[in-house]
Amino acid sequence: MTEVLAAFGLVFEPYVIAVILGSAVFGLFVGAIPGLTATMATALLVPVTFFMPPVPAIACIVTATAMAIFSGDIPGALMRIPGTPASAAYVDEAYAMTKKGHAETALGAGLVFSVIGGIFGTAVLATSAPALAEVAVRFSSFEYFWLVLLGLTCAVFITIGDPLKGVVSLLAGLLISSIGLDNPAGHPRFTFGSIELLGSVGLIPMMIGMFAVSEILRYAVAPSGDGERFTRQIGNVFRGMWTLTKRYWASIVRGSALGTAIGALPGAGADIAAWISYAMSKKFSKEPQKFGTGHVEGLVESGAANNSALAAAWIPALVFGIPGDSITAIVIGVLYIKGMNPGPTIFMNNPEQIYAVFLVFFIANLLMIPLGWACIKTAKRILQVPRKVLMPIILLFCIVGAFAINNTVFAVGVILVFGVAAYFMEENGYPVAPAILGMILGTMLEEHFITSMIKSEGRFLGFFERPIAATLGILTILVWLWPLAQWLRSRRRTAVAA
Repeated sequence: MTEVLAAFGLVFEPYVIAVILGSAVFGLFVGAIPGLTATMATALLVPVTFFMPPVPAIACIVTATAMAIFSGDIPGALMRIPGTPASAAYVDEAYAMTKKGHAETALGAGLVFSVIGGIFGTAVLATSAPALAEVAVRFSSFEYFWLVLLGLTCAVFITIGDPLKGVVSLLAGLLISSIGLDNPAGHPRFTFGSIELLGSVGLIPMMIGMFAVSEILRYAVAPSGDGERFTRQIGNVFRGMWTLTKRYWASIVRGSALGTAIGALPGAGADIAAWISYAMSKKFSKEPQKFGTGHVEGLVESGAANNSALAAAWIPALVFGIPGDSITAIVIGVLYIKGMNPGPTIFMNNPEQIYAVFLVFFIANLLMIPLGWACIKTAKRILQVPRKVLMPIILLFCIVGAFAINNTVFAVGVILVFGVAAYFMEENGYPVAPAILGMILGTMLEEHFITSMIKSEGRFLGFFERPIAATLGILTILVWLWPLAQWLRSRRRTAVAA
């Protein structure tokens, strides 16, 4: 109890509160700009933390990343341009709601249920970190292989229309993810002599191109004045949220729990949590046919998942010093610099500082409500700008965001190439979301498959010899066989009726 009171004293200081507010505004800005991810926000803040005591330094990063993950939903809902990779999972759903005149519901759901998911993940972090970390570190390449396959299966669930076209898009994403140095030999693959391609095609430039540039091209081909109509329809973002909470309480719990579980696994993160959660929402929904047409249920569950995963990623980072995602990989370095060495002893050597970190997580998520509301109101003004002015400005931001990733013009070429490709894909009914998912998970799939085959000396049975791996493997195979079972059942019923 003494340590908890000391933590309150460390956090509720004018300097720390000022740092939290400043980093919150910074995180909201970075997340809302396509190409500037939450990871980039963390990296940009690291030099600033050198001059801060431990608690405000960690508070700065925690607040900025929580805000950035949420604010990535705003350009996705208003312009179909996800601010962060986690927002890409449900950007089509959110934008469809905006076109139907329900932008305030889409934005409100993103805000409110991100807060709920973040608080859930933080509560689990504060109460169960050591126990969950022990389970997480038992995941080897075998378990991750099945988890990635399960994630790739989501591409079929999230596809609207022809599932075959969704599979083709997914395979295209997997092919793109194979560009670079092959595993494990390190031989150049599909690089065609390009030095830039040795490091593979970057996810962020690809995502910016496939969502943002394609949307700009679509407007250039068929200009419209939708922006002004959308703006008039954005009202009170909190209206109806209590009704949604009561109606989709099971989705909120499932999304928060799934996000926490996936976030606690080293290397998974909010991106994968959002994709899997959205697919699970559609799979278990009573109205799956509404998904993709502007249905809020998917936003409720995946919005809760990505923010709960953000907090859960700190579990292996704090307990074992193993990064849960790219953000905590940076955070671990900051912890060492500040003398808060990650590991089991951190709870004994720095208890008041750890409790202060937990407290900052709660504050950051609660602070998201007023600041997120203000950010939405500000962003709404963007759509009042005529589209013929707005679209070139968005293209400029996309170019700057792509260039800023590695300070190379090559990334600018990537966004243009994939923008044109995505435009023609969507014009012919091929969804771009599965391609993005294939790009995210393709490298992980290859890495864990090859590592597992080396460990098992080429025996496929090795993928089922560990209890957790066997469970995930059987679950994945059952998911694959389920559509076939439904098809056989329908044929049997037709034969009996005949």
